Amino acid sequence: MPADLSIPIGTLALLVVLALAFDFMNGFHDAANSIATVVSTGVLRPHYAVVWAAFFNFLALFIFHLKVASTVGKGIVDPSAIDHYVIFGALSGAIAWNVITWYYGIPSSSSHALIGGMIGATVSKAGFHPLVPAGIGKTALFIFLSPLLGMLLGSLIMIAISWACVRAAPRKVDRLFRRFQLLSSAAYSLGHGSNDAQKTMGIIWLLLMSAGITAPDAPMPPSWVIVSCYVAMAGGTMFGGWRIVRTMGQKITKLRPVGGFTAESAGSITLFMASSLGIPVSTTHTITGAIVGVGSVQRARAVRWGVAGNIVIAWIVTMPAAALIAALAYFLGKRIL
Repeated sequence: MPADLSIPIGTLALLVVLALAFDFMNGFHDAANSIATVVSTGVLRPHYAVVWAAFFNFLALFIFHLKVASTVGKGIVDPSAIDHYVIFGALSGAIAWNVITWYYGIPSSSSHALIGGMIGATVSKAGFHPLVPAGIGKTALFIFLSPLLGMLLGSLIMIAISWACVRAAPRKVDRLFRRFQLLSSAAYSLGHGSNDAQKTMGIIWLLLMSAGITAPDAPMPPSWVIVSCYVAMAGGTMFGGWRIVRTMGQKITKLRPVGGFTAESAGSITLFMASSLGIPVSTTHTITGAIVGVGSVQRARAVRWGVAGNIVIAWIVTMPAAALIAALAYFLGKRIL
């Protein structure tokens, strides 16, 4: 792969900072996914919840392999087609879409905004040839599979718990699962860190490969990239995203501690599975599906299907919208960088 040593060091540093800003925003935007259930059930106060989630976001660094980072770095677009203008366009498209959806309180996917941004900026530069159909295909497939799997697991776990606790007093069940929910929210935050922080690693890795700093056959990005991405995501999670917390924790369905435990458990299982397979999935999609699964077991009316439907529309629109913004940002980058 030809090294693009013409990238000014200042531009390179600016793009790394922009990538880490996206990672911070990812944690900020997706803090709701990690803490919405534990906050809405009253198990933890919001400020304690974000610190709890941020700690386990960072702890994922020491537990999971970097398969998702490898997919984003090498499995979505051909690294040889990437330059700093493409990276600028991809990050700009993803950040812009995150800001728009955060402002309106829409729990969209930072992950798919980033993937869409990569696709849009790459196509603007080199057409469709550099795209890797296999990587894009499995990412697109899991837009639908991750919430369905979360919903299925959420329903099954809720049914199993209901049968197991059928003779127990509601107050006793509530007290028990308030404790269990601390464990399930920790597991979900681990899953969040295992998948989402690695996507930004993949982007910075691509940038370093395009600049000739990192060899394309390197098995993993430099250590400073790994650590900085986890720190940025954990910091963003601590900052919180309260508009989206309200949608996730209150508007879809009303949760009790047993429901919060179930949704987080179902979501964490899905994320662990996806991360082990190297598939970049959306934590937003996953936890939303799990919450819907929990609510539908209680009764169909417990789910506000109109709110859930609006969220699904946002899911479908995210990748093409971010791709369009990224395509425009690519041409802007050609002028200003």
